[in-house]
Amino acid sequence: MSPSTTPPDALDYVAIEGAIGAGTTTLTQRLTERFDADSVLERFEENPFLERFYEDRDRWAFQTQLAFLASRFRQQKELAERDLFRAFAVSDYTFDKDRIFARQTLSGDELQLYESLFRLMEPTVPTPDLVVYLRSSPERLLQNIEKRDRPYERDMDPGYIARLHEAYDQYFRQYDRTPLLVANVAEMDFVERPPDFQALVQHIIAPTDERTRYVQPQPS
Repeated sequence: MSPSTTPPDALDYVAIEGAIGAGTTTLTQRLTERFDADSVLERFEENPFLERFYEDRDRWAFQTQLAFLASRFRQQKELAERDLFRAFAVSDYTFDKDRIFARQTLSGDELQLYESLFRLMEPTVPTPDLVVYLRSSPERLLQNIEKRDRPYERDMDPGYIARLHEAYDQYFRQYDRTPLLVANVAEMDFVERPPDFQALVQHIIAPTDERTRYVQPQPS
């Protein structure tokens, strides 16, 4: 049986999260199609510093992070002001993503300045009704990064991905701001295996009082 194409009334805004290569954009696009929803996709290609960041992270981290912060804040404000008659939106990131990355790349005075800006912006952005964390593994993340073959990601540092993966895990181990669905995408494949995608959809739309739930790979 196909999952419902209608999200429950309790869901107005769902955010998909995960480290680089976890599949957040792909899942957002699939959910947008399933539910005829609005999508909020990160505009990483508009960041003029991103390629330079991957060439020299120490030199370009601050500029890159501020550009992402401004872009993500602008998108989140647009999301908050969207047409109220469009009842459902899916985003491929949360605003907190920016801070997770910043704490991996910035330090000292730069991090303090960043944190002061983030704290000013954070109270004005919308809060998701549900966050879906695509929990992968460093090995699977690197495989996906290699597969999508973005030019500036071709020399991705495995150590950076491992640290980012751990930062995401640490963040979501303590997460309690919204209901949370953790999907084991180190073993799931919601693109090639329809049962995995259907399981994700069913968990997203299922009414529940649980604050944290988990979804695992489905039998073929």
